[in-house]
Amino acid sequence: MATNNDLLDIFNAALAAVDPYRAVLNSVRLEQNSLHVGAKVYELEKYTRIVVVGAGKATARMAMALETVLGGRISGGLIIVKNGHGAALNIIMQAEGAHPLPDQVGVDGTRKILEMARLADEKTLFICLFSGGASALLVAPAADVTLADKQDVTSLLQKAGANIVELNAVRKHLSNVKGGRLAQAAFPAQMVTLILSDVIGDPLDAIGSGPTAEDTSTFSDAWAVLE
Repeated sequence: MATNNDLLDIFNAALAAVDPYRAVLNSVRLEQNSLHVGAKVYELEKYTRIVVVGAGKATARMAMALETVLGGRISGGLIIVKNGHGAALNIIMQAEGAHPLPDQVGVDGTRKILEMARLADEKTLFICLFSGGASALLVAPAADVTLADKQDVTSLLQKAGANIVELNAVRKHLSNVKGGRLAQAAFPAQMVTLILSDVIGDPLDAIGSGPTAEDTSTFSDAWAVLE
C-alpha cells in the first residue's frame, strides 16, 4: 500500500515531468551556431535578430528556458503572463495581465508584440511561446470591437458552458492577433512556435486561439456557437 510519502513523490514527479522550463529544454538545444527545435534546425548566422514573444500562464518559465539556451543571442521580446505567474528574466520583458477575462494590460502588451512582429524582416528569427491562458492574455480587439465587448462575450460563453474550442472559435473572429494573424504580422520573418498544450487532441488553432496557426474555423462556426 502506498504511503503518504509515496503519494507525495508521485505528485512531485508528475509536476516535474510537465514543468514548462524542462519541457522547452527537452525540445530546444544550441549546437555551435545552430538552434535545434525538435527535428528542425535553424542556422543562426542567417539572422541578425532573435525576438521572443508569447502569452500564457506557463510562458514565463518557457521564456526562462529560452534565455538559458540562447542567452545574449536574444535581441529582445515580450511575454504576457497571468498575474502572479512571472519569473526572473534577464532579456525578455514581461507583463502581467488578467485571466480568464482580458484586461487593458493584455491589450497594451499585445499592441507591443504586434509592433515587434511588424518590424520583423527576413533576417529575423521570431520565436513565439504559447500556453494555456494565451487566449485571454493576448488581446487585440478587431475593428469596432472594444475590450468591454470581449470581456462580455467571454463571460457569457463561459457561463453558457461553451467548451474551449467553441470559445476560441468566437475569440478568433473578434481579434486582430488570433487565428494566425500574429504570423501574418511577422511575415516574412522566420517564425518558430513552441506550444504547451492544454486542449485535448492538441488542435494548434485552438490552443491560445492559434495566433500563429491556420484557422480551421469560420465566421459561420463562430455564429453557430453564439446561437
